[in-house]
Amino acid sequence: MVDTAARTTTSTDAPTPTPASAPTQTTAAPTGAAPRVDVEALGLQLLGDWAEIRLASRELSSRPEMQKVEGLSLADQRARVFGQLKLLVESGQVHRAFPKSVGGKEDNGGNIAGFEELVAADPSLQIKSGVQWGLFGAAVLQLGTQYHHEKYLPGIMSLDVPGAFAMTETGHGSDVASVATTATYDPETQEFVIDTPFRGAWKDYLGNAGKDGIAAVVFAQLITNNVNHGVHAFYVPIREENGDFLPGIGGEDDGIKGGLNGIDNGRLHFTGVRVPRLDLLNKYGDVAEDGTYTSSIDSPGRRFFTMLGTLVQGRVSLDGSAINAAKIGLKIAITYGDQRRQFTAGSDTDEEVILDYQRHQRRLLPLLATTYAGSFAHEVFLHKFDDVFSGRAATDADRQDLETIAAALKPLSTWHALDTLQEAREACGGAGFLTENRLTSLRADLDVYVTFEGDNNVLLQLVAKRLLTDFSRKFAKADAGALARYVVTQAAGKAYHGTGLRSVAQTVKDFGSTARAVNWLQEPSTQRELLTGRVEAMVGDVAGRLRSANKLGKKAAADLFNSQQNELIEAARAHAELLQWEAFTDALDQAPDAGTKQVLTWLRDLFGFGLIEKHLSWYLIHGRLSPQRAQAVSAYIDRLLTRIRPHAVDLVDAFGYGPELVRAKIATGAEAERQAEARAYYAEQRASGTAPVDEKTLKPKKR
Repeated sequence: MVDTAARTTTSTDAPTPTPASAPTQTTAAPTGAAPRVDVEALGLQLLGDWAEIRLASRELSSRPEMQKVEGLSLADQRARVFGQLKLLVESGQVHRAFPKSVGGKEDNGGNIAGFEELVAADPSLQIKSGVQWGLFGAAVLQLGTQYHHEKYLPGIMSLDVPGAFAMTETGHGSDVASVATTATYDPETQEFVIDTPFRGAWKDYLGNAGKDGIAAVVFAQLITNNVNHGVHAFYVPIREENGDFLPGIGGEDDGIKGGLNGIDNGRLHFTGVRVPRLDLLNKYGDVAEDGTYTSSIDSPGRRFFTMLGTLVQGRVSLDGSAINAAKIGLKIAITYGDQRRQFTAGSDTDEEVILDYQRHQRRLLPLLATTYAGSFAHEVFLHKFDDVFSGRAATDADRQDLETIAAALKPLSTWHALDTLQEAREACGGAGFLTENRLTSLRADLDVYVTFEGDNNVLLQLVAKRLLTDFSRKFAKADAGALARYVVTQAAGKAYHGTGLRSVAQTVKDFGSTARAVNWLQEPSTQRELLTGRVEAMVGDVAGRLRSANKLGKKAAADLFNSQQNELIEAARAHAELLQWEAFTDALDQAPDAGTKQVLTWLRDLFGFGLIEKHLSWYLIHGRLSPQRAQAVSAYIDRLLTRIRPHAVDLVDAFGYGPELVRAKIATGAEAERQAEARAYYAEQRASGTAPVDEKTLKPKKR
């Protein structure tokens, strides 16, 4: 076993790239030289187009007064986080997305980029600020009109009016269209009367509702002239300045949670609460004095999804925040793994660095590859968001694309963050379980990311429905001949793959050579074909099974759809994985130099091969890979691990999170000092002859 600790750079201080445009030209490496990662340049590429804002947010997050203090009481932790919100206001950190007319900067992409970096300070701070300005404030901004902007945004921006985003109910979470709270218009007083008719209709899990909030944006079924026009949003005061609930309003504190305890989550209920007609956030639907309802969007369904789509920034920011948390977890685990020594596998005296063990590499390096894929995909996603919200790409199709990408990527990144933090914790052994090393605390705080702003499985179902819609549109106007040709092609393809003819052809082509199989799999076009082909086949198969749904009754059609739900969600997940792979592949062209590009290419291949290996049974069952090529996948992953290992520390250093942001004692170089002290101690004993004799050396050897 090779001790790589001596030849890898162990940096305790991550680079701080100077904001500038990342170079698009790559510099050739010397012929025959081993590739080297330009950590600073790669770090700049990872920062993306909002580098200055990200760095400013990291600088703010590095201040001790902005950071989480472990072990505080519930009341003290909440008070600390609320005080930190005031510091965010002072810094101007939270005003970027708001209109210039009220003191904002109208920088939507920069706002999200800066917000995502707050996860390094304290996830509770990040999410509570997201509740105040990204949900409560954004709802007023995106769903209200100029009247609401001028009246309410200044107080929201300054934190004079802390507020809650009252959408979720105890009985309805992801199914927002079915919330039971009502807002019934009374034309005599020109007021809406808000009611929660039963316990399941209470607004629940709301940040700022437990203690701090004095107002809320409440989502309720708008009823006027005895017609329900669906879910709309209303600005509703909920507390006096002394903290007492206003008449007709009550609630409870959610108490201690599994994480994010700096946020005062709570419940609200309403009984005959009257709000002025003008406090309906009426950008997409309005009620006249006489109770007449009007909307610029005729379709109730499209109107509902348009209103929800304006709030998509929550999913955008969770995607980036989760990736950042995974980066911090890997920074800790890989730094520690490059220093920690265990077992004398290849030496009689020196123990091995644990990151040199193949199994340790298998645990952490594929997660590193996925984190890079998620990071590059998020940059593309963030640009799409900025284009839509700035108005540069404001068509209905653009907004639908943004919603679909958000629903695809947020599940993958939040699940990945939890998996990464858990594996990082285990990879650091007992040290990883100590609160001082942050991994357990980060994982606890990020746990709920997989369910808020949309349960991950529900979001993937939305993606699947979009994929089915796009699939059916291909044939919406097709003539009988085109459809027939497609059916014949599909049938031929199924016969071809199902009989194993493709697999046999692959085996013959490879002539028993694993190298040939690997060379074929290494090609980006091959990886793209395998990943794309899986998505297309899964969507096509489900579409075929659901073809008769429109001829069935409602119950039978629902049962048929439900029978395909798991396959639909898996198809959506495969689509999201393809998006990440494509983003990673495109990012290779922006690598700063040839050496960095080579290492990133290995990392991209590790990500792609990892996806194929994870779904290997599908590829074998469907005849897309021969058994020999399937074996080559795992064999090449092992080869890639060996190639990437010397660059692992550089790759996590490029994330740019220094000690003041990582805040884990085992990632400061302390372990390397302990190991050096131990090795020096035993070396001195051996050199001086004072080392005790090992009992095993005294026993006579058997003949």
